[in-house]
Amino acid sequence: MTTHKVGIIMNGVTGRMGTNQHLLRSIKAIIDQGGIKIGDSEVIMPDPILVGRSETKLAALAARAGVKRYTTNLDAALADAANQVYFDATLTGQRPVGVRKAIAAKKHIYCEKPTATTSAEALALSREVTAAGLKNGVVQDKLWLPGLLKLKYLIDTGFFGKILSVRGEFGYWVFTGEHEKLQRPSWNYRKEEDGGIIVDMLCHWQYVIQNLFGEVKSLSCLGATHLPQRWDESGKPYKCTADDAAYATFELKNGVICHFNSSWCVRVRRDDLLTLQVDGTEGSAVAGLRNCVVQHGSMTPRAVWNPDIDSPIKFFDGWVTQPTNDNFDNAFKVQWELFLRHVVKGDPFPWNLLQGAKGVQLAELGLKSWAERRWVDVPKLD
Repeated sequence: MTTHKVGIIMNGVTGRMGTNQHLLRSIKAIIDQGGIKIGDSEVIMPDPILVGRSETKLAALAARAGVKRYTTNLDAALADAANQVYFDATLTGQRPVGVRKAIAAKKHIYCEKPTATTSAEALALSREVTAAGLKNGVVQDKLWLPGLLKLKYLIDTGFFGKILSVRGEFGYWVFTGEHEKLQRPSWNYRKEEDGGIIVDMLCHWQYVIQNLFGEVKSLSCLGATHLPQRWDESGKPYKCTADDAAYATFELKNGVICHFNSSWCVRVRRDDLLTLQVDGTEGSAVAGLRNCVVQHGSMTPRAVWNPDIDSPIKFFDGWVTQPTNDNFDNAFKVQWELFLRHVVKGDPFPWNLLQGAKGVQLAELGLKSWAERRWVDVPKLD
């Protein structure tokens, strides 16, 4: 058995997403399963080294994850030839610094989104890593959510006929920290620290729309800061300067209209924290994180508007749950495995830093649309 040991510098993994999704549920899970098997004679085995600012936090996290290596010295980790991959889950504003150091050290790059605070910077990173001949990728986890995979199956098999529209509902009530434990870090609500739901979520909606429904032609976006005050990690009140809700409409080049509501100030009365409803000429579907329900055109009831009586139609009863015909793994882990196969074996991996730059561009244009109160076209980025 040939084992391909891959040293991975994991910078910024003491944060919520870095710890839970990338370290524990992805890299540790891959190690625990015996690596990534390639046929009967090869396996890829990650060898992570955790990097951060607090040695105490790193030591505790390393012990929790069963990881032997950790350091507060990023430069030393980059200088070690045993480390082939640099992963960045630091704050967005810090990301280009770490990525450029890794490019100079000839490390393959994998990083969280947004890849930068501006599309110009994100595109520059993409060009620099490509010019250096290094493999690179950006996290686009929602593509491997079970609910969205079921939705993609329906698209690929022609269930919808011609797709007409897509409606996305995302979000939940994020407690302010006044009376309850802090739920999200305070920088999320500070514009000066690159916070805001437009910057955070439009990157996601860009790759979801592009991969499932088509290329965005133009957009209109309205942001809002519904809650002007929250409480920080020390229990002190602070002024929210970033948007906590966004209402965006996207016109696609193929004529499909997509609308996404994203909010940290909404109470959930739907099947999941994220739902996508797709309506087509032949059928419709509503997908959540794991499940998907469908209604074919032949089973669509004839609705009659009559507010003077209780509805004779139980609309929810006319939908059928799509069966689960496959075993679905953690979405972050699936993409990690694909990226490591890309690094070791050269397997295709189209979710690169250029795609990450397109996500930053859409968020940037969303902010522009809001500021100028108008529709904005999306120029080609390459």
